[in-house]
Amino acid sequence: MGFPGIHALLANVVLYYFLALTVWGYWRFYRKQGLSPDFWGALVIAEGLLVVQFLLGGGLWLAGFRPARSIHILYGIVTLLTLPGVYLYTKGRTEKPEMLMYATISLITAGLVLRAISTAQSALGE
Repeated sequence: MGFPGIHALLANVVLYYFLALTVWGYWRFYRKQGLSPDFWGALVIAEGLLVVQFLLGGGLWLAGFRPARSIHILYGIVTLLTLPGVYLYTKGRTEKPEMLMYATISLITAGLVLRAISTAQSALGE
């Protein structure tokens, strides 16, 4: 399995991870809880996965592997910025409303990852 395969596999991991974050986040919101240290840690791991995915994608692009549709690159950039964007918007607060924001942005990010996967077929057939 080369870099394209690793990039594709990691995309699936990221998708399922964000779906799990979504369920966990909405569950915490339903129970009237804010962000816990465990959830913060999970968000840091999520962002780390996105950074690795972005770097792999950039390396593939530099190596000549191009997505079939250029919007794939935009999806990659936007997914990378979603969690930091919510953090800046909430100013790091950890109450119940912020839990709802993180759960919702996790769902939106999962949708963006799914769209990125669907636009990812390389023009080189990989």
